[in-house]
Amino acid sequence: MNISGRNKLAGSVKDIKSGAVMAQVILDVNGQQVVSAITNDSVAELGLKTGDSVTALIKSTDVMIMK
Repeated sequence: MNISGRNKLAGSVKDIKSGAVMAQVILDVNGQQVVSAITNDSVAELGLKTGDSVTALIKSTDVMIMK
């Protein structure tokens, strides 16, 4: 699959916390935690489960850098 997004973080699914409609998908990206909020339907359609290798695509007009 080709995609125009350039901000890609490869990681693995550490945990999935499902709510009534949305789920928090917690990723481990080289020891750092990244959390994504997606619908429960998307979790099911992707067949996401703990341990899966995934890529987080980040689209934002603001990316802040801290030193």
